[in-house]
Amino acid sequence: MDNVAAVEKKTPESLQAAVDRVGNPVDLMRDQPRRAFSHGFGFVPGEFTNWRDEALAWHTSCALLDQSHHMVDLFVQGPDTVRLLERLGVNSFAGFGKDKAKQFVTVNEQGHYIGDAVLFGLDDTSVDLVGRRTALDWVEYHAQTGDWDVTVERDPQSVERGGRPPRLYRYEIQGPSAGPLVEKLTGAPVPDVKFFGMTTLSIAGRRVRALRHGMAGQVGFELFGPWEEGAEVYETIRRAGEEFGLMQVGSVAYSTANLESGWIPGPMPAIYGDDLAAYRAWLPAGSAGSLGGSMNTRDVSDYYVTPYDLGYGRLVKFDHDFVGRDALRARAEQPHRHKVTLVWNPDDIARVFSSLWTPGPTFKYFSIPKARYGQFQMDTVLAGGRQVGISMDCGYVVRDQAVVSLAVVDEAVARPGTEVRVVWGENPVSAKPSVEPHEQFEIRATVESAPLARFARTKYRTASQV
Repeated sequence: MDNVAAVEKKTPESLQAAVDRVGNPVDLMRDQPRRAFSHGFGFVPGEFTNWRDEALAWHTSCALLDQSHHMVDLFVQGPDTVRLLERLGVNSFAGFGKDKAKQFVTVNEQGHYIGDAVLFGLDDTSVDLVGRRTALDWVEYHAQTGDWDVTVERDPQSVERGGRPPRLYRYEIQGPSAGPLVEKLTGAPVPDVKFFGMTTLSIAGRRVRALRHGMAGQVGFELFGPWEEGAEVYETIRRAGEEFGLMQVGSVAYSTANLESGWIPGPMPAIYGDDLAAYRAWLPAGSAGSLGGSMNTRDVSDYYVTPYDLGYGRLVKFDHDFVGRDALRARAEQPHRHKVTLVWNPDDIARVFSSLWTPGPTFKYFSIPKARYGQFQMDTVLAGGRQVGISMDCGYVVRDQAVVSLAVVDEAVARPGTEVRVVWGENPVSAKPSVEPHEQFEIRATVESAPLARFARTKYRTASQV
């Protein structure tokens, strides 16, 4: 083998090459073997006690979560940092800088969603983007290929980090006792910081940066700092929290939190248009992710959503020029789908479980507490025999003793109390290792608001400054 051939063999396949090889992006994603989600599995215990009690802790006392391992960080710094983000994000950047944060949302030129992430302003020209890779890939690509005076550094999930530790620790404390706990830890009143505002705390003599956050509407903070200080900070929090009923929460319970707070973590990124071939040539093939669910159309654009569908319309600001601005302005007053919670019929979901041990067809296994089996879970929602939406994430909410999913549905069926049906299972069955032979089953579901919790709907979002 000559040297050129050897180099070509070692070059990772690009996403564009993988799509060309398979023939269609839907077919590529449908059979991808990638796990549906990662919440630090292998690095954070699945359960410290049991996931049921742990999932109640952020409602009844105080939950301590270790988020250091499952997210991806993209550090961007340089004179053009804010200008780059302003060009790519639908958000306004008026007043953004050090100790500011926002939910950063990106779209393509047609106004379809690409990704979102939490954006932390570390300094006026230095930020940390934290979340799934879809938005981070988009920012890094433009930073590397455009005329921007910035540098970027990626810190991947621990499962992909090759044994080295994360650059930052990231912990979350949530629940009714979180406020008193913070006061004990710092010796000062809880900082008066709005939702998604940032402040600095002193814990164990260490400077800890804190994002005012809320999980399912509860009081809390996301804390981060240098990895080398993380163990000391964590243990100090754990010990101080004992009198407040603090519970350490494992990766299993944590995976369900978004079902309560109404955040959809896995919409498919709209990156398969002809105009983004160069971007796909830059991306590795593994970035395609896995597609699960009953929705099965070979037109990949059928899976796309907009920020308005996802409830991000409040974040779209036309005070700056950004990719997709004209398209979103045109869509702003048009009908769109609405984000809702679907509460699945208990008798129907019981039938799914009982099919494992009763005569007759066997339905797709429903994993408790989180049942998503694709990174992009796309289940068809029906009403009157026609598709009216997509169910995108599903699982069990302990507090409500309910199986629910987060979905985007047509305006005609978005009113709470409306009954729809979720088609559960695949036909044809894909080649993903997580999918066994089964038959599809239509599950009745009732539309409710998202977030599901009344407190979260009335207090959590209205306090937001982003």
